[in-house]
Amino acid sequence: MNRLTILILSLFLLNNCSPNEESRIWKNKEKNLNNQKNIQKVFLEEKKITEEFNQGIKLDLSKIKTNNKIVDNNNDYGSQDYSGLINKIGNYRFSKIENVNQLNFKPIFFDNGLIFFDKKGSISRYDNKQKVLWKKNHYSKSEKKLKPKLDFALSGEDLLIVDNIAKYYSVNVTTGALNWSNNNMYPFNSEIKIKKNKFFVVDYKNTLRCYNIIDGTECWNLQTEDSFTISNSKFSLIIIDDNIIFSNSIGDITAVDIETGLITWQLPTQSSNIINETYRFKISKLVSDGKSIFFSNNKNQFYSLDAKTGIINWINEINSNLTPITIGNLLFTVSNNGYLYVVEKNKGNIIRITDLYINYKAKKRKDINPVGFAIGNTQLYLTNTDGKMIIAELDLGNVIGIEKISGDFTSKPFIFNQNLFVIKNGSIIQYN
Repeated sequence: MNRLTILILSLFLLNNCSPNEESRIWKNKEKNLNNQKNIQKVFLEEKKITEEFNQGIKLDLSKIKTNNKIVDNNNDYGSQDYSGLINKIGNYRFSKIENVNQLNFKPIFFDNGLIFFDKKGSISRYDNKQKVLWKKNHYSKSEKKLKPKLDFALSGEDLLIVDNIAKYYSVNVTTGALNWSNNNMYPFNSEIKIKKNKFFVVDYKNTLRCYNIIDGTECWNLQTEDSFTISNSKFSLIIIDDNIIFSNSIGDITAVDIETGLITWQLPTQSSNIINETYRFKISKLVSDGKSIFFSNNKNQFYSLDAKTGIINWINEINSNLTPITIGNLLFTVSNNGYLYVVEKNKGNIIRITDLYINYKAKKRKDINPVGFAIGNTQLYLTNTDGKMIIAELDLGNVIGIEKISGDFTSKPFIFNQNLFVIKNGSIIQYN
C-alpha cells in the first residue's frame, strides 16, 4: 500500500469518526439511545397542557386539618390556619433590595413580629406593630457594596445567616449581637436546615456543607457534580430521620447521612446535557410526608421518590417549578402557565386540572408566570409576576378573587398565626 492510499484512507476514517454531532458515529449512538426504553430525552420543547380536565369534580375537603407551621424540616406545610379575609393590616418597610429578579427569601416569623434584611445586608427585627426593635449590620464597607442577600434559620436564641457573598454567621435573636462569623469558598444558594447542634446549606458549587451551630466550624462537606453555569433557582433540603436530602443545579437528588456525611443514595433526574443548561433549569423545593419525596421541574417532570431508597414511585408530566403542597392523599401544584393540578399522592394520577388564569386575556397571560402559592383552610393563594394574587377555592378550583399587591413581582405568600404575608421589594405586607 503506497503513501497516497494510506493518506486517503486516514482522511476517510477521521472524517467519519469526528466528534461532531452530525457524524455517523454519533448518529448511531443516538439511534441506540432511542432504542433503549428506559432512556428519557430532556430539554425538548416544553409541553404545556392548555385544556382543563375534570373541572366539574368537587373535592371533599370536609375533613381537612389545618396547622400553624412556619418551619418544617420536610417542607410539608399542608393547609394552614387562615380564614382568607385579605384585609391589609401592616407594612414592614425596608430599603429596596437591588439587582433582584425574584424575591425567593423568607422572613423569620415570631408571635410578636418578624426579622428581615435590606439592600446593604442590615438585619432588622420588628414587633407586631411594624416598629424596629433592633437593626444590625455585620458587614464591612466593601462587603456592603456587594449587596448581600440573606437566608435565615432560627435555633433557640441563635439566628443563623448565610448569604450570596460566601459569608455565614450567627447573631443573638434578642439583641442582634454577633455570636461568630466565618467565610466559605463559594457563595451559598439554598435554604438552611437544622438538626440538633448542626445546620446544613448548599453552595453554588453543588457542595452540601454541615456546620456546628455553636461556633460555625465545619463538620463535613460533600461535593456533588458541578455545572458550568450558575443556577437560577435556589437548592432545596429536607431532613428525614438521619438523612439530609438535597437537590443541586443539575437535578441530582442526594441523601446523606447526617453524622458521617456519606451518601445513602443518589438519583440523577436529568441527562449529562444539563451541565451546560443549568441557568434555564428550574426545580421546585423538595417536599416529603416522611415516606415519599415530591418535587417537579420546568421540564415536564413531577416525581415521587421513596424516601428511604430514592427509588422512583412514579413520574407524571407536569411543567412546574413551584413547591407542591400535600393534603391527605392529595397533591396540589400550579403549572408554569397557570393551571391548578390536583394529583393522587400515592399513584400520581391527575384528578383535576383547572385554569387559574381564566380571567386573563390570551396576550396578557403569555407575559406572566406564577411565583408561589399557599393554602389556607380550603382556599389557595397564588402570587404572580404581575404583582397580583389569585384566590381560588380548592374544592372546585374556581377563582373567587384577585388582589393587587404590587406593580412588580412579589414573593410567594406565607401564612402564620392566621395572617398572610407577601414580600414586595421595599416592604412586607401583612393581611388578616
